[in-house]
Amino acid sequence: MKKYIVYLAFFLGCIACETTKYVPEGSYLLDKVNINSDVKSIGNSQLKPYLRQKPNSSLPVLGKVRLHIYSIPDNDSTWLNRQLHKFGEPPVLYSSQLTEVSAEQMRQYLHNKGYLRARVDTSLVKKEKKALVSYQITGNDAYHVRNFRDTIQSADTTIYSILSESRRLQVMKEKDIFDLEVLEEGRVKLADELRNRGYYNFNQENFYYLADTTLGNREVDLTLGMNNPTDSTLHKRYTIGNVTVINGIDPVILQDSSRHHALDTIEYRGMRVVSEKEKFLLPQAIYYNNFVRPGRLYSDRLVERTYSSLSQLGSVNQTSINFTPVVRNDSNFLDANILLVPGNLHYMQFGVDGTHSAGDLGVATNLTYEHRNLFKGGERLRLRLNGAYEFISATDSTDLLDHSFYEYGAEAFLSIPQLLLPWLMKRLKDRPSASTEFSIGANFQNRPEYLRQFFNLSTRLQWSALNWQVTHEVNPVDITYIRMPRTSQRFRDLYLNDDANPILRYSYEEQLIVRTAYSISYTNASFRHTPLIPFRLRVGGEVAGWIPRIVTSLNKSKTNDEGYKKILGTRYAEYVKGDIDFAPVYRLNENSTLAAHIAVGVAYPYGNSVVLPFEKRYYGGGANSVRGWSTRTLGPGIYGSDTLRYDFANRTGDIRLDMSVEYRRKLTKMFELAGFIDAGNIWTIKDYSGQPGGYFQFSEFYKQLAIAYGAGVRLDLNFLLLRFDFGMKAHNPAMPENQRWTIFKPKMRRDFAFHFAIGYPF
Repeated sequence: MKKYIVYLAFFLGCIACETTKYVPEGSYLLDKVNINSDVKSIGNSQLKPYLRQKPNSSLPVLGKVRLHIYSIPDNDSTWLNRQLHKFGEPPVLYSSQLTEVSAEQMRQYLHNKGYLRARVDTSLVKKEKKALVSYQITGNDAYHVRNFRDTIQSADTTIYSILSESRRLQVMKEKDIFDLEVLEEGRVKLADELRNRGYYNFNQENFYYLADTTLGNREVDLTLGMNNPTDSTLHKRYTIGNVTVINGIDPVILQDSSRHHALDTIEYRGMRVVSEKEKFLLPQAIYYNNFVRPGRLYSDRLVERTYSSLSQLGSVNQTSINFTPVVRNDSNFLDANILLVPGNLHYMQFGVDGTHSAGDLGVATNLTYEHRNLFKGGERLRLRLNGAYEFISATDSTDLLDHSFYEYGAEAFLSIPQLLLPWLMKRLKDRPSASTEFSIGANFQNRPEYLRQFFNLSTRLQWSALNWQVTHEVNPVDITYIRMPRTSQRFRDLYLNDDANPILRYSYEEQLIVRTAYSISYTNASFRHTPLIPFRLRVGGEVAGWIPRIVTSLNKSKTNDEGYKKILGTRYAEYVKGDIDFAPVYRLNENSTLAAHIAVGVAYPYGNSVVLPFEKRYYGGGANSVRGWSTRTLGPGIYGSDTLRYDFANRTGDIRLDMSVEYRRKLTKMFELAGFIDAGNIWTIKDYSGQPGGYFQFSEFYKQLAIAYGAGVRLDLNFLLLRFDFGMKAHNPAMPENQRWTIFKPKMRRDFAFHFAIGYPF
């Protein structure tokens, strides 16, 4: 109690400190700045960045805390006083000069946005060594485009044809606001289009606008023109000529001509690859990750993709691409020289982590070794060993969770940086960020009641479109085999008999999951363009059991006594599953963003499966779901209560809906605050007796949405973002119907959840 009294006294002492304590005589503290504007299309958040003097930082409710802290000591003679001054913030003193500069820059911004006659007037109120500055903005209506035309065709017919086909020429149309920012963005897009069509070194300065603003009625006649080079009537269009790749050669050998005899030079598909006797990368690996190839038109996009693809090879530490313009047979070429610098080929990591699962503590460890150029094609081989021990707390509900347990496993993973596909799909091989991956692993869960074993074998293909906005991922075959070679008699009597909960029983039966999956991701943001509202859309689907079904049908396998088919003595799962995930972000100003998220998933077991495999079912709650609930404590539907916290097998479903809105505000480069509202739940697609109230019905599901609100703190370490979220239940569907709105009578122990995670939730 004394500790909190001390904290309260310190806080009250900070608030009580006079904020003008360090304001010199004759000067004024810039206490507040107001912006009043009659321009409805331009908000204050767009104008604030042009303020060249802003008041001291302030926190909601608490006010100018850092200024108060700075004002506590009378001097900096002691270490504590110096720390208070260092953490605090000195007063911002009003400057008439900076006020004038701010007004002029806001006026210039409005001018650029089409308000050519805008006015910015300032007023100043001084009181008790504090200054209040107000900016009064009068837009006087915007100028609009009356006519827009271009003269590109008369300057260069080839460029005109390219820009017409790509529909880039119509930078503005009739009645658009005469916005100089839009015009400048149009010049950039025009130049980018040409730089991706062979026009090396072309830039936006080659385009110009002529604007006639003397027409009256605030109208503008606008003309787009293009300057041709002074030494030629036309701009030069370049094709990639000779391509030479310096393949990981020691710089000492390159600089010493007497040692060039130790080098090998080969021609591979038009490329000249120079290597040492012991090659760093095989020519085919370079070829599939290099898109600057002889005979292609020069393109910025191809250069960017080459840099990215080669840099993503773990074996390459640095990539450098240089071009030399040359003329051959009256044609313009760019000879390319690509330098590849080797990186560290071996990587090893050892980690020990504390675990916290459903209120239980444990420890986990792992050892990872990686070779990043196994067959000299940029292949990555990763070997991983892992182990964990968890101390399970006793409960009154079941003996299943009354013992500690441990698990251990191993995984081998191989990634090849190209698509290994049949010749019929040869065109797909030539894609950026392409890889073919194989993995095999085994994991063992050992507890007194049972020994459970997981065996996994999977393949994955992934690649991107040349604009990098679309990414594909295919899992042709993913096999998971789950077996339980040992179970205690008591465990079988409780959980595996015919009268047991079918969902819990099925979760612990031996089974085989053979699935095929595909997903596609799209973002409207690109390297050179960030839209007003960037978003990410992911759509995926998977189907399981079709391969075993074909095999059993060909073998004319019979069903067992329960009506199910088996392959190699094990029942296999059959289901279909689909997911959609959409996450837009809107930037309110330089420090604030509004992010949203909606995710919908549906899975349906059929044929050989009555229930979806436990590992493939959805769960609710957690750091990336409805954050008023801990992981696996929400749903399905209205099922469950607070007395069933560890009922993890039944806290799963076949339908998922998650919706979130989150406001994020940067306080400093490192710290960010967030406020959020989450809604969602999971449901079952069949009416299972073991999950009463969990069945999805269109007439009822919206009443069963769980709603949570909360706040979070994010710590941005540049390479890593740590997230701490505090969520509270607002609407709890598991409560009796007249008690579900817990927001009116919150109980911390029942309605509060804390989450620690890495990265943003969406």
